Amino acid sequence: MPLSSSSRRRRGGRGGRRGRNAPTAPAAADETETRNWAELPLDAISAILHKLDHVDILMGAGQLCRSWRGAARDEPELWRRINMLGHADLEHELNFPGMAQAAVRRSAGRCEAFWCEYAADHDFLLYLADQAPSLKSLRLISCYDVFDDGLTEAIMKFPLLEELELSVCPNMDDSGVFGVIGKACPQLKRFRLCKDVFFDYEASEQEKDEEALGIATMHELRSLQLFGNSLTNKGLTAILDNCRHLESLDIRHCFNVTMDDALRAKCARISTLRLPNDSTDDYDFIVKSPIWRNSESFLGDYVGSDSDYELGSDDYDDYCDPSRYLDGVYEDELNDEARMLLRGMRMLMK
Repeated sequence: MPLSSSSRRRRGGRGGRRGRNAPTAPAAADETETRNWAELPLDAISAILHKLDHVDILMGAGQLCRSWRGAARDEPELWRRINMLGHADLEHELNFPGMAQAAVRRSAGRCEAFWCEYAADHDFLLYLADQAPSLKSLRLISCYDVFDDGLTEAIMKFPLLEELELSVCPNMDDSGVFGVIGKACPQLKRFRLCKDVFFDYEASEQEKDEEALGIATMHELRSLQLFGNSLTNKGLTAILDNCRHLESLDIRHCFNVTMDDALRAKCARISTLRLPNDSTDDYDFIVKSPIWRNSESFLGDYVGSDSDYELGSDDYDDYCDPSRYLDGVYEDELNDEARMLLRGMRMLMK
């Protein structure tokens, strides 16, 4: 049976196999290659979005075009763990509470972790409590509009919570809320309560230990950080006696604690221990000098800092520049078509 012309071409055809040095047709001089970002397959868009933090998605990548907006809006898995940290320098540029609510809404009830700075207030916490019944991790940093009553009401709806951070939230001043947390969140394993500064105020030992006594009801804790807290030896003893599973304890800048032999013996079982005067070189926030009652700054000079993070420049990148979303996307996570397109885009962006 004679070969078809197409078969002959595949098998060498009349001209036989092309020589190694056979010339190829030159590319047109004015030929340019462009890529329509809207044509990327959904799994490639999804792989890119999963590499970004959620502020980037809400402000940039999720706004590129209709297909990207759809991928960012309609995939609840993308919003299962919401991270809005690392954008403190944009506090006055963006509506963080509104963005936080939009992110939680997109999770469609599946949110298991929510981390933010400057984004939470009373209304948002109540919204989060209604929309995230499976929440396991909540980190609130520099949230000046979070008060005891809002957190107390919301925390009752987070029975599965395993991690809680309340760092530099100065309006959390009702120590009774910590006892509520201990009862409402029986699975809590990690708790972080970092004060803006250690303040040596005049009070009874009982008053200084009120927060510690509430924390002592968190019986399943494995990790506890109290930075700049007013607790005394009595409060720390209550925590050690009632939180028997503690593996990590950080009480740096808790200067009312004096590590005597009894406390050192109780802490011997803890594998990672940071004491009041230990180095703060690896601490996340700006470390401020303690305010002592007899110092000039006790009532006069101390006015706090304008920011709790060491912020960079006010200038920030154009969130809609596609090239900034290519880093961190790995080809082995994509199918053949998406991998080929990704390589082409990286070539174009050089």
